[in-house]
Amino acid sequence: MSAITIQQMADRVAELLEERLRIKGAGLAAKLQKGGRQLPRRVRAAAQDLAEAAMRAKNPKLLMMIDEEAVATNYDICLKHLSALNRWDRRKGFLIGVTTSILFSLLVVAGLVLAVMVWRGLL
Repeated sequence: MSAITIQQMADRVAELLEERLRIKGAGLAAKLQKGGRQLPRRVRAAAQDLAEAAMRAKNPKLLMMIDEEAVATNYDICLKHLSALNRWDRRKGFLIGVTTSILFSLLVVAGLVLAVMVWRGLL
């Protein structure tokens, strides 16, 4: 595996991070530092290993020490997770959560108002 291939893998993962999670940054390492907490632990670790391999690939001596199978596995983990993310599903889940929270709050307030009215003898 060449240094160009490893860099292309890191660039593809960085591109998916920006496209799917809207994480801005100069490269994969910067994007992971800004928004890595949005990823599951296993995917975050794989992406960090991929970023480190891309950094090492710039040096010819360190390129020989890179485990190609580990890089391919880390790339597959990142690609599988990031490809499955859908922007519409994330928005729909967020909207459902907010709506549920508002409705529950209104229900609690209505119950408290009713309880106060009963306590004061208005009902």
